[in-house]
Amino acid sequence: MELPKHPHHSLFIFVFGLVLVFPSALSWKDAVTHVHQFVIQEASVKRLCKTQHVMTVNGMYPGPTLEIKNGDTLSVKVINKGKYNVTIHWHGVRQMRTGWADGPEFVTQCPIRPGGSYTYRFTVRGQEGTLWWHAHSSWLRATVYGALLIQPREGTNFPFAKPDRQSTLLLGEWWNANPVDVVREATRTGAAPNISDAYTINGQPGDLYNCSTQVADTVVVPISSGETNLLRVVNSAMNQPLFFTIANHKFTVVGADASYVKPFTTSVLMLGPGQTTDVLISGDQPAGRYYMAARAYQSAQNAPFDNTTTTAILEYKSAACSSGNSSCSLTNPIMPRLPAFNDTPTVTAFSTSFRSRERALVPAQIDESLFFTVGLGLNNCPQCQGPNGTRFTASMNNVSFSLPSNFSLLQAHIQGIRGVFTSDFPAAPPRVFDYTGNVSRSLWQPATGTKLYRLKYGSRVQVVLQDTSIVTPENHPIHLHGYDFYIIAEGFGNYNPKTDSSKFNLVDPPLRNTAAVPVGGWAVIRFVADNPGVWLMHCHLDVHITWGLAMAFLVEDGVGKLEAIEPPPEDLPICS
Repeated sequence: MELPKHPHHSLFIFVFGLVLVFPSALSWKDAVTHVHQFVIQEASVKRLCKTQHVMTVNGMYPGPTLEIKNGDTLSVKVINKGKYNVTIHWHGVRQMRTGWADGPEFVTQCPIRPGGSYTYRFTVRGQEGTLWWHAHSSWLRATVYGALLIQPREGTNFPFAKPDRQSTLLLGEWWNANPVDVVREATRTGAAPNISDAYTINGQPGDLYNCSTQVADTVVVPISSGETNLLRVVNSAMNQPLFFTIANHKFTVVGADASYVKPFTTSVLMLGPGQTTDVLISGDQPAGRYYMAARAYQSAQNAPFDNTTTTAILEYKSAACSSGNSSCSLTNPIMPRLPAFNDTPTVTAFSTSFRSRERALVPAQIDESLFFTVGLGLNNCPQCQGPNGTRFTASMNNVSFSLPSNFSLLQAHIQGIRGVFTSDFPAAPPRVFDYTGNVSRSLWQPATGTKLYRLKYGSRVQVVLQDTSIVTPENHPIHLHGYDFYIIAEGFGNYNPKTDSSKFNLVDPPLRNTAAVPVGGWAVIRFVADNPGVWLMHCHLDVHITWGLAMAFLVEDGVGKLEAIEPPPEDLPICS
């Protein structure tokens, strides 16, 4: 089928399919249940003068934007009419006691087979801002993704002046190839996958690419002089942290990962894949057209990357010549200055500016103190096409994570099925070494396993996430499913508990679901294990999770029904 075209490439994506709203049984006043239908199907998408047949939701690329209020329930029936297994992950949603709806393939469910269906049902409570949803099978999320906007709870307002307009910007990656074929070829050869051919904003590359124009291939974001707009920015790219900026405009950052933050001003954002940032911009510049631009932050030395720039256009409605006026010739928008690809100081200044808006409920005492190394590796493989006869791999604490194929981890846990996983993921690296120094080649080949770390319900957890220089140090966006966590400190080099604990912010650290671990450095997170189930923690660079940079927590049930995971839905897909 042909992909539906959006008039003028409008920023807003209208939801196709069934959408119903009716009162919910929730105790929160005026909360509602939103019912949607996602049909996974192939569509023809033309970008950069080449047509690709890609997987989509409801024929849309990107997929539909879902908008709810804090306290509402979502019920989304996913019907798989495509040729691949698929699951949908609701990135950043806490999924309190509803782990069966989390979505990662073979972790909380078996995949939805071609011809099958599954309904994800969950309540979003205590979260406001911007999240998103995406496929969590193979590399389908390259084109199967969309925004999840959570407005303030009924009867409440933003903790800042209500914006005049809200706009959503999904930063993505585009291949002139089938992304599933790209990762399959890399898996076959052991080499790194081919880099993308373009970045996109709301599915469009912008006019800086060959065979791409302002009129047909560039998103236009409207603004009026004097108004304040809320921009919801999502990095939905597969493998690349991205800088984002707008010519001659400042951002006031007000939220991240569906949590409010103390407002701060910046001229540039950096988002790792999976992260979201909410910013206010003011229409305080001369009426005209201004480029919004995103390009790579590349922290891994000597690694190939897509060095192109994607653009959209911020257009004042009172501009002398606008995109809706065919009687005049459009002038080129003003181009912003973007940081250098390897500008880590700008990244650090940005990431360390985040603070929770209110005093944070950070665990002061710790029951589980964990130390996880995160990084790459190389397995000997003479016939492979990795460096010097090797195959790329990745690991946490020297364990390269391997997903099961006959059962999901959550199913095996609840049903007591033996032989699917073990509960001996190490609390610390098997060997202590100079993590960011010159690492012995004997540590470059991790063990492979399906190892989980068991947590008692209510335990207070601290995790040090330590980058390593094995193969190359790199900024790793580490995402934890089923939880938000406080990032209480970050730094460079090897984490030192004797000196670096003095840097802990236990007053107002930011609450996130994805932490950008600094290149050649570390980050410390804390959370309370109050959500029973099996929860994946992984690098959100999809090439790295493909190589095994992941682990999972098994959080035990507490006391009584309200501290236990709900029973599995009747339509939960079975593995076959």
